[in-house]
Amino acid sequence: MTIQIRDIAVVPEGDGVDVKRLFPLRGFMNFDPFVLFDHFDIGAGCGFPDHPHRGFEAITYMFDGGMNHKDNLGNESFVTAGGAQRFTAGSGMVHSEMPAKDGKSIGIQLWINLPKSLKKIDPSYQQVNTDEFPVSKINGVTIKNIVGNGSPLKLKTNVIYQHVLFNENTEYSLSLEEGMHTIIYVKQGEIDVHANNNINKLDPSKALFIDSTDSINIKTVSGCEIMICSGLPHNEPIHQHGPFVD
Repeated sequence: MTIQIRDIAVVPEGDGVDVKRLFPLRGFMNFDPFVLFDHFDIGAGCGFPDHPHRGFEAITYMFDGGMNHKDNLGNESFVTAGGAQRFTAGSGMVHSEMPAKDGKSIGIQLWINLPKSLKKIDPSYQQVNTDEFPVSKINGVTIKNIVGNGSPLKLKTNVIYQHVLFNENTEYSLSLEEGMHTIIYVKQGEIDVHANNNINKLDPSKALFIDSTDSINIKTVSGCEIMICSGLPHNEPIHQHGPFVD
């Protein structure tokens, strides 16, 4: 097992948008099967006009505001806070993502690589609204399952993706399939992550990457909010260039 704590970088993206990026960055391009993680905060008038994609799937999960997706497949819909949009680019698609006309639109976009055998599948789109996601509350911890554990949002890769909120002096344990790669991102607050007899402290300036563990335990003294992404790697070469993952 390898554990890495990496700094978050702020980079320009789209039309007038700065994102907090975990990867791809110079020297750290991806974390199989994940190929992009951006935390965005978009004002009205900015966004992501028409652009192409190929070879992966993406989830846009909203914390605040909303996002309008429009693509060349004929899909157009608006997702609000707590909801998510998933597109499977497959053989190729063109889409735009533009924020609400007022206020801030804040969320995370996560890209998941497609295995080589599925790179040429037909593109598709799915929206899941906030009240459709399964939510559980355990000892002061609220767990929202965006992917996996009963979520209606479906991917072609084995992934667990959770939005987790902690009250003060609480902890949360998660069991994982052997070989999964895990990312823990702190949106706000501070946590201690216990994995394989290691304790790692995290705050919103950093993220934790674990390449293999069967369980993690997270503790916090103050209230906090985190994202957990775990995925089974494809163990195939990743050829990533701009909006394409071949």
